[in-house]
Amino acid sequence: MPQISPLAGEPIKRADAERLAGVLKAFADPARLRLLSLIQSAPEGEACVFDLTAPIGLSQPTVSHHLRILTEAGLLEREKRGVWAYYRLVPSAIATIADLLTPPRKRSARRTR
Repeated sequence: MPQISPLAGEPIKRADAERLAGVLKAFADPARLRLLSLIQSAPEGEACVFDLTAPIGLSQPTVSHHLRILTEAGLLEREKRGVWAYYRLVPSAIATIADLLTPPRKRSARRTR
């Protein structure tokens, strides 16, 4: 995810706002938020579609659709192993979004801890 101007600092550029809106739109779905949480909390920090269908209570095609949206938004990485695809979070993407939504003073305090 490219560096984007913080929302609480200088005004965000139009292109950056459009990119950020796309990423936030990917976040704005309860199933996708749960998928991100399930993947992040998986023992090895990654999960296969097969591992995600039962806990989320959706069909494999629906879970794959949501994972594709999250991957296209730059929030997940996908690795194909045989017939299965494994997904893991892109930490820098999550950190960038957190920085965008954190006021500059709190951001600098968080980095000094």
